[in-house]
Amino acid sequence: MPPDPAGPADPADVPKDERRRRAAEALAEAVGDARARGDWPSAKAGDPSHRPSNDDGRSASGALGSGRRVRRDDPQPLSTAIGKLLSDQGWKEQAAVGSVFSNWEDFVGSDLAAHTRPDGLTEGELVIAADSTAWATQVRLLASMLVRRLNAELGEGTVKRVKVRGPSGPRRRGGWRVPGSRGHGDTYG
Repeated sequence: MPPDPAGPADPADVPKDERRRRAAEALAEAVGDARARGDWPSAKAGDPSHRPSNDDGRSASGALGSGRRVRRDDPQPLSTAIGKLLSDQGWKEQAAVGSVFSNWEDFVGSDLAAHTRPDGLTEGELVIAADSTAWATQVRLLASMLVRRLNAELGEGTVKRVKVRGPSGPRRRGGWRVPGSRGHGDTYG
C-alpha cells in the first residue's frame, strides 16, 4: 500500500524532523506572501538580518525580535503613549502652553517671574499680569523678545502679541450701581 501523501492523521505520529521541515516550508510561504503584499517590514529588500536594532534588542521600529510589526496594542514607553494621546485629542498646544506657564520662572528668569505671571493665551494673545506699573512697562519693552521665545518653544505663530496688565487701581467704595442710572436721584421721578 502506497504511503499517504498527507501523512498520518495524528501529528504526533509524524517524525520530528518532518514536522520541522513542514513548519519551515509553511513559514517560508507565509513570509513570501507577506513580502508580495508589501506587509513584510525590513530595512534591506527582504533581508531581515540587516534590520537595525537598538542596544535593548528592539528593532528600529521598536519591536522586539526580528521582523515583528509594532501593533497599536503593544506596550509603548509612557512618553510615546502620552504624546500620541495629546496629538489624537488636539491637546498638544494646550499642554505646551501649560508647560511654559508652569515653568514661567525658568522661561523668563527669576527677577521677571517674581513680579509677573502669565494669565492666559487666547487666539494668539498672551496676557501677562504685572504687580507694578514699572514691571508692566518692563514687560512691554520685552514683548517682542517674549513672542520670539514663546514661538520657539510652542511653535511658530502660537503667540502673536503680548498684552500686559498692570496692577488694578484702588477699589471704589460705595454700593453697587446700575449701569446708566444717575444715582439715588433716579428713583425720585
